[in-house]
Amino acid sequence: MASLPIYNRAGKEVGRYDIDPADFAPRINKQLLHDAVVMYQANLRQGSAKTKARCEVAGSSQKMYRQKGTGRARAGGIRSGTRRGGGHIKHKQPRDWSYRLPRKALQAATRMAIASKIRDDQLVIVDDLAFAAPKTREVVAMLKALRLDAMSVLVATDKYDSNTYKSVRNLAKATVSPVGELNAYAVLRPRKVLITTAALESLRRQPAESA
Repeated sequence: MASLPIYNRAGKEVGRYDIDPADFAPRINKQLLHDAVVMYQANLRQGSAKTKARCEVAGSSQKMYRQKGTGRARAGGIRSGTRRGGGHIKHKQPRDWSYRLPRKALQAATRMAIASKIRDDQLVIVDDLAFAAPKTREVVAMLKALRLDAMSVLVATDKYDSNTYKSVRNLAKATVSPVGELNAYAVLRPRKVLITTAALESLRRQPAESA
C-alpha cells in the first residue's frame, strides 16, 4: 500500500491518497509490456519507404559487351544492382507494419503500466485541472510548481476537457489524454504521469478486464 501526496496547482500538498499497485495489476509482466510497446511503435510506422528494383531504373537491358574474349569480367545489363545507378538488389516496397495483440492482453498491459508508475514513484496526483479558458501559461506555472517542467509528463484527466487539452497541447514535453484512452505506450513513454484524483478514482473503479 502506498500513500501518495495530493497537490494543488500551486504545488502545495493538500491531502494524501492511499493506493495499492495491486489494485491495477497483481504482478507486472515485463515481456507483455515490451510486446505492447513494440506493437504501438510498429503501428506508428508509415511504411512508405521504397527503393527501385532493376526493372524500375532507367537504362538498357542489353548486355554491355560480349561474354568472352574481352579480358574483362563478364557483365550483364547496366541496370544490374552491382553497378552504380543500378537497381537495388533487395529493394524496399511500401508495406503495412501494423498488427494487433489480443484486446485483453493490451488491457492488462495498460494496468501494469499504471501499477509500475505507482511502484516507481512516477505518479503525481493533483486535486483539479479545470481551466476557465485555454491558458498554456497556467499549465507551465503548474508544472514548474510541481517540479515537472524539466521532464516529459503525461497529463491524465477523468474526461476529455477542451480547455485542458488546448492548454497542454502546445508544450513539447507534455501530452494530455483522458484515462479512457490510455494505453501502455502512452503511460510508459513519459517520465512522470500527472493525474487528477477523479481520473485515478475512475481507473480504480474499472474492472481489470475492461480497463
